[in-house]
Amino acid sequence: MSTDHAPVPRVANRYGAPKPARLRPGSRRWLLWVVLGIAVVGTALFSLSVGTPAVSSKDVGFKIDGSGVARVDFEVTKDPEATAQCAVQVLNESYAIVGWKIVDIPMVGPGQGFNDGRTTSHSVDIRTESDGVSGGVNACWIVQDS
Repeated sequence: MSTDHAPVPRVANRYGAPKPARLRPGSRRWLLWVVLGIAVVGTALFSLSVGTPAVSSKDVGFKIDGSGVARVDFEVTKDPEATAQCAVQVLNESYAIVGWKIVDIPMVGPGQGFNDGRTTSHSVDIRTESDGVSGGVNACWIVQDS
């Protein structure tokens, strides 16, 4: 007997490979909501851990003492054991800086300041090159010990 006959075609060769199982539309929707929820929670946790500044400031007031001098009052909130610096500025009517000074905010001892020593009040006199109309803190940062 001869074995010279054509090979029998397989179903996959004739019709293609079977398609993988797909999720139902309802299951797909739930999976999408779960992934979206995880992304929102992850973003919130990241924002809370990174978004909390180590030091913050609040402008309390200012006084323009004629041309050439201004006084700026502000509060700084930071770790009582940390040393910070704040850039304080005086602006003119055109919002141009007419006076600028870097102020050191030292460590706070027991019983000083507010909020268990985290918040302290400061006042600084700044020389100006022309008449100023407002004053406040531009930025504060923690000074690294070297």
